Amino acid sequence: MKKANVLVVGAGMYVCGRGTTGVGTVLPALFKANANQLIDEIYVAAHSVNGVEIVKTKAKEANALMGTTVSVTIFPGLDEAIDKISHPRCAIIATPDDTHTEIAKKLMKEGFHLLVVKPLAPTVLEVEQLIEAQVRYDVYGMVEFHKRFDRANLKLKEAIVEGRIGDPLYFIVEYSQRKIIPTKIFKNWVEKTNVFQYLGIHYVDIIYFCTKAKPIRVMATGQNGFLKDQKISAFDSVQCSIEWMGENGKSFFSYHHTNWIDPESTTAMSDQRIKVIGTKGRVESDQKYRGLMMVNDGAQVEEPNPDFCQFYLKEDGKKEIQGYGVDSIHTFLKDFGEIINNKRTWKDFEGVRPTFSDSLIPTRIIEAANRSLKQNFDWIKIEL
Repeated sequence: MKKANVLVVGAGMYVCGRGTTGVGTVLPALFKANANQLIDEIYVAAHSVNGVEIVKTKAKEANALMGTTVSVTIFPGLDEAIDKISHPRCAIIATPDDTHTEIAKKLMKEGFHLLVVKPLAPTVLEVEQLIEAQVRYDVYGMVEFHKRFDRANLKLKEAIVEGRIGDPLYFIVEYSQRKIIPTKIFKNWVEKTNVFQYLGIHYVDIIYFCTKAKPIRVMATGQNGFLKDQKISAFDSVQCSIEWMGENGKSFFSYHHTNWIDPESTTAMSDQRIKVIGTKGRVESDQKYRGLMMVNDGAQVEEPNPDFCQFYLKEDGKKEIQGYGVDSIHTFLKDFGEIINNKRTWKDFEGVRPTFSDSLIPTRIIEAANRSLKQNFDWIKIEL
């Protein structure tokens, strides 16, 4: 059985916990995959020498935490990494939104199969170019929409698909994060995105995933104040209204309320919930309050999400990472394993996974929302 060599492009919070006390999601997920004989070598392409040192430190912490001895080869740039990695090889791109297209094109040309963090790209043209490159170079392309693997969202989809709530009438989404995200962790590129594009797109994809509806028109509004005072040119909050057309020919709306200026004292990094009202019922899913609260002397009250990406103590005293964030990464790696061992082709995963082509609908909504924000919050029609 062939095993993959994996290149991670990026050295930020999601990769290794940069700017936090944790070790991220991608790196420990790969350590677990290595320990389970799912992959072979692990490489990281950072953006600088400083990034290399950060990854080294975080990898050491992750190994100590998990009781593993996984080695990571780290490069100070992408070009240095490509020629050093032998086939079969795949890559996980976890860099700022506006860099995805250039990096993905370069890697696909070199024969890498890809997992790209959301959103795949900010514009439909870029996504179409990436789909064309994927076909030309015959590689697998998946977007890391990990909320599709959340059991709460799978139950939401089940209720909709099985018709238990009737025809959807409207969705309400509330999703926000702490001020540390735009002011520190993403400060270098926050002005090139917005909170709806970066954060809100998760639940846009979930609505598409659950309904297979197509967007008809989009309107977005935004407010700034706090970030403006911090000399950061970005919206504090963005609200987006979307009219969808379901497969049954009936329309419904979704209303997305997003911000990234929550106080640092909030009990979780992400405050998130989704509600859908249908003609026969409703589903309400509070995805912050998972029923776990932790309080101790001298520490902030914390309400962690035990389902996303958490470490759990094993009998040997070491810790193992679990959660739907890990499941998303491991699903891609298992798919790639089947591809390189000639059990399946990347085309078999179309319509099953959040592939590049499946990302066209969320990207159309991103692009329309961004146009609306620039055009006095007008409604933008979407031509499919």
